[in-house]
Amino acid sequence: MAHRAEQTAGSPGGTATTLPQPPPRQPRAAAATPRRGQVLTTRVGLQMPAKMAYDEWERAGRQLSDVLDSSSWWLGDWLVYGKDHYTDRYQRGIRAAGLSYQTLRNYAWVSRRFDHTRRRAALSFQHHAELASLPVAEQDLWLDRAEQQQWTTKQLRGAIRAARESELQPGTPAEPSRRLEVPGSRLEWWHKAAEQLGVDFEQWVTAALDSAAATALEELEELKELKELKDLDELEERAEGNRPVAIGA
Repeated sequence: MAHRAEQTAGSPGGTATTLPQPPPRQPRAAAATPRRGQVLTTRVGLQMPAKMAYDEWERAGRQLSDVLDSSSWWLGDWLVYGKDHYTDRYQRGIRAAGLSYQTLRNYAWVSRRFDHTRRRAALSFQHHAELASLPVAEQDLWLDRAEQQQWTTKQLRGAIRAARESELQPGTPAEPSRRLEVPGSRLEWWHKAAEQLGVDFEQWVTAALDSAAATALEELEELKELKELKDLDELEERAEGNRPVAIGA
């Protein structure tokens, strides 16, 4: 940038260099101010009006809670879609989004156990997580009870536990059980997964094993169907080869 030379007062014939002045500071854009009763959400916080009635503040809290609860369903459905449509790339999408795969997998597990038509808007994601390991008929039964009685997640868990205990009447022969020995580190890992979902540990283990068994059996059935189709195609090809061909005279 060129400098401008000027005569200096009191020193005839002398010159002084005037340094370039910095450009004037641009005024910072004023932050959005919430209007009366309006709550603004940003990437890093929540802006609330200076004077806010208690009822408005309470309503805002309920709305935030609903968004937080719904986000569990959203993320679960997002991962389910990714796993179904991008088998070889969905983990890359998870990393790009900066999300925890373990947490997402837990959300997706619950989402798969409840299709959209069976989810109850009046109940939280955690209510559904408590029931995810049960058969569909029992899930619907407990969802009905929790919705009608307006149970909290803790009350629902207690009701299920009480029902189980009442089923074990004295004199009733218990089903044969087997003991499975696993390393302590793996057991601790499983406990963390169950705690992340907020479900009973034994429920989580049972549901996880049932899910793995169902997936394996479904794949086995698909392989059988493919083999049957292949055998049928081969039979049809043989039949085509053995079919007599009429030759005109």
